[in-house]
Amino acid sequence: MPTFRNTHTVLAAALFVAAQGIYAEDAKPSAPLKLPVAEGPFKGTQESLAAYTCPEWFRDAKFGIWAHWGPQAVPMDGDWYARGMYEPGNGHYAYHLEHYKHPSEFGYKDIIPLWKAEKWDPERLMALYKRAGAKYFVSMGTHHDNFFLWNSKLHRWNAVNMGPKRDVVGEWQKAAKKEGLRFGVSEHLGASFTWFQSSHGADKTGPKAGVPYDGANPEFQDLYHFPAEPGDTGWYSNNPKWQQQWYDEIKELVDGYHPDLLYSDGGVVFGNAVGLSMIAHLYNSDAARHNGKTEAVYNCKQSSQGKWVEDLERGIMPKIDPNPWQTDTSIGDWFYNRNWKFRPVSWVIHMLADNVSKNGNLLLNVVQRPDGSLDPEVEQMLEQMAQWIAIHGEAIYGTRPWLVYGESAVKVKGGAFKEDFKYDAREIRFTTKGKALYAIALGWPEDGQLLIRSLAKPEGSAVNTLTQVSLLGYDGQVVWKQSAEGLRVTLPEKKISEYTVALKIIGTDLTNVPLPPSAAGKPITADAQGGFALSPLDADFDGNQIQSEKRGDQPNIGFWDNANDSAIWNVNVAKPGTFTVRTACATEAGGSDFAVEIAGQQLVGHAAKTGSWEQYAEVNLGTVEIKTPGVIQVKVHPKDPATWKPINMRAILLTPAAGGK
Repeated sequence: MPTFRNTHTVLAAALFVAAQGIYAEDAKPSAPLKLPVAEGPFKGTQESLAAYTCPEWFRDAKFGIWAHWGPQAVPMDGDWYARGMYEPGNGHYAYHLEHYKHPSEFGYKDIIPLWKAEKWDPERLMALYKRAGAKYFVSMGTHHDNFFLWNSKLHRWNAVNMGPKRDVVGEWQKAAKKEGLRFGVSEHLGASFTWFQSSHGADKTGPKAGVPYDGANPEFQDLYHFPAEPGDTGWYSNNPKWQQQWYDEIKELVDGYHPDLLYSDGGVVFGNAVGLSMIAHLYNSDAARHNGKTEAVYNCKQSSQGKWVEDLERGIMPKIDPNPWQTDTSIGDWFYNRNWKFRPVSWVIHMLADNVSKNGNLLLNVVQRPDGSLDPEVEQMLEQMAQWIAIHGEAIYGTRPWLVYGESAVKVKGGAFKEDFKYDAREIRFTTKGKALYAIALGWPEDGQLLIRSLAKPEGSAVNTLTQVSLLGYDGQVVWKQSAEGLRVTLPEKKISEYTVALKIIGTDLTNVPLPPSAAGKPITADAQGGFALSPLDADFDGNQIQSEKRGDQPNIGFWDNANDSAIWNVNVAKPGTFTVRTACATEAGGSDFAVEIAGQQLVGHAAKTGSWEQYAEVNLGTVEIKTPGVIQVKVHPKDPATWKPINMRAILLTPAAGGK
């Protein structure tokens, strides 16, 4: 047996580990899982959790700050260090060899004591975060490194026993309550059991080939976990022993700190029985402290139809989601990384405005140094955020989405890990509160003229009768004019903000006027054969749910549940001609008729039942003659809303007809 470097006796550690029931010989349980749930209306089932309603505090808060911070910040080499240092070929492994020792001699357990947090001042930081606009704060509870930041009685590897020797979660919570902020914790433990398995390995080549890393030492398996069963390599382990351990330890966190929000880094942890029971326990135990009303929020990266709040990591929604949701993202790497450049405040502000317009919140990781302090540029960014929010917070906090999220010239597909978009003053985002409609432009137009096409006043129409238009942060009166083109506002010479223009609009019968073809997107030009392929990726969608998605190897229009939703394209036709029109549709329900409007003509297609959202059938709609060249609009919508059943639709193809002009 290889010799291990250690500071505790193997016998003492083995007794400690065995007492927890997580030693290698105990990998397989001898009894069913014990998943106690606090008494209350919720059970650990999808059906029961359907009665959950997201609390108003979360819907009103809009902006939270996250401390994604812990021992992995020590090397200042970025995220997933605790795993990467055990993976030859990984940059973290190379860094570890250069700055510490080989992981058989100096492992992650030896990084932990180096995390002293000697400059961490939670009260000062919380006051700064509140000034910057945060309405809730989230502390790291435990990352995949299996190191707990709370005072755990179940796990010796925690911040009270080691490292800073402080109850990090408890001190953050105390500071948050002092500032009147809601408090949350994030747990990444569910994935830790398989994530940390690289620590059990050894180099395959080189001078240390075959020498086990310190994770293979039984003395430290309560940190690195016991070896996984063959094939147990998913994000969440299938081992019931680990599932029980996760439930017990996260229950200790929930019961000991009563967070307003609990975040899990993944989908529902371990699936229905385990993860849903924890959600029910969180909701019920919280309701018991709030006169029977559940005030707690659960976040995870799985859609739920409102049973919890879906979280998108570093991503956005393409349209308004009827259920509240959240983006979690960071101004830099997740853990401190000396090589990363921090995001500018404009990026944060634009992300916040976009999310809020779509019924979402923004949870922003403010990256801390290992000692707990912030870099000067981070402090500057927070001060810039504070200045912006002092003027524009009215258009953010306590608002709800309008009929549409806004006007956009940028094609946004949405989803996780999609957050880098170049916005400018042409991007308009809407929010509402009381009788006010707010229009936020994501930039200040160079010519000082802001045009909002959605608030056009069609000739002879009674809709969009405006009585007041004001500019947030400006004491004077702005000049504005409404026409069939839209609402045009002349802005003052001096900019209120480098990042946005925010208008407060009062009126009656406010509705979004469909954008004219010139505003609905860049025109699609003909291919080499003179035809046009109208891809779902190029469509502008009118509606809250309808959007582009990808099934198989092709994009399609999906989430088309609402009979009032439609898709629009601009097509640049260079010369007259006759075209055949066809597409392909899939539907489980079947029997939906849709109309395609082209150059004043309407073609009707029938989406027959295919039995699966993955199986498509071609639909031929006939021919259309385009007599006048130029930019025309192609619009597809349900023919009869009363009989509409959801469908998926692939690209609409316009092909020159045989014998046509």
